[in-house]
Amino acid sequence: MAKQSQLHCSFCGRSRDEVKILIAGLEGHICENCVEHAQEIIAQEISTTVATATTGGSKLTVRKPVEIKAFLDQYVIGQDDAKKVLSVAVYNHFKRITQKKTDNEVEIEKSNIIMVGETGTGKTLLAKSIAKLLNVPFAIVDATVFTEAGYVGEDVESMLTRLLQSCNYDVAAAERGIVYVDEIDKIARKGDNPSITRDVSGEGVQQGLLKMLEGTEALVPPQGGRKHPEQKMIKINTQNILFICGGAFDGVDKIIARRINTNSIGFNVNKQQEEEQKKNLLQFVNAQDLKSFGLIPELLGRLPVVTHLEPLDSETLRSILTEPKNSLMKQFTRLFELEGIKLTVDKDALDFITEKALAFKLGARGLRSICENILTDAMFELPGTNAKKLHVDLDYAKNKFDKSKLNHLKVA
Repeated sequence: MAKQSQLHCSFCGRSRDEVKILIAGLEGHICENCVEHAQEIIAQEISTTVATATTGGSKLTVRKPVEIKAFLDQYVIGQDDAKKVLSVAVYNHFKRITQKKTDNEVEIEKSNIIMVGETGTGKTLLAKSIAKLLNVPFAIVDATVFTEAGYVGEDVESMLTRLLQSCNYDVAAAERGIVYVDEIDKIARKGDNPSITRDVSGEGVQQGLLKMLEGTEALVPPQGGRKHPEQKMIKINTQNILFICGGAFDGVDKIIARRINTNSIGFNVNKQQEEEQKKNLLQFVNAQDLKSFGLIPELLGRLPVVTHLEPLDSETLRSILTEPKNSLMKQFTRLFELEGIKLTVDKDALDFITEKALAFKLGARGLRSICENILTDAMFELPGTNAKKLHVDLDYAKNKFDKSKLNHLKVA
């Protein structure tokens, strides 16, 4: 009994008589008071880690919108309007999740975004570039696989599964994350009028997205899908999850043209200005146009920020080839460097590649297709030889392109 009375907590020093519970360890003891105090410290540290995203022992400060845009400029050429909108949205998202709550605090609502742009203009690249910068969990999902609950395909909750996986199933971190939903235009309603039959991969998916975009407690299968019916669901509150949607919306320009009446006539009409507007009708896009395209009003109300991406002109395409941090020419140069070959490309050849990509109207992805066709023979023949240099001039580029199947494509 004398030995037991000498036991004390190794943290606070209280004796066995002063505490209710004294837990024994290998070389010490801890009382219930110190356990509770340690639990409070752990909870506080975890919340601070999520809010400020500690990395490498140093706390990362929230980047200002100007800094976010400067980072995006390294990877994406042009698209200043879309970059500004995304930078502000991401910055405000950081402020929402890190604000200190008081009794009379104004609750800041999130502003989900929808981006409209032609294929190959950089919607997905913007999302991927932001993912490199962010300190919060980020997931990119494709809307084309979603179907209404109860049908073959994935439920809309599977996008939260991707978000959970990106943060190693940390629910607190996932509830402050960002989800980029690509190809949102593919779930548009198939007809202008509501149908008596179910539109399970169109309007049905839009209905399923409503509560998730606005904020609800969703039950998420941790392994995704319906393949594991025995799995225990995880509850996630989507109130603080920012949703960014993107889509090509092919054909929405005709809807915009009808709305703004580009075929106006009269003496005071500025024909030159009208022609410029026709080249980029997406700059006038609004929620009404997307409603006419097939998105239901309830969904558009939960995506209050509508922005567009400019179509790529020859100057922008030329810059995409060489300027970004991860440009195509830098990638191909690196590929040849790994074989000990130095790749050089003339300006005339770059202009030729740009001209063909512009004619095919495939955006930045068209640049890669053309470059691959021009350089495929070299990448096939040179590895394993004693070649140390490869110089691509205009004649070489034209010769290889003329022999490729791309040369037989009809220009749109």
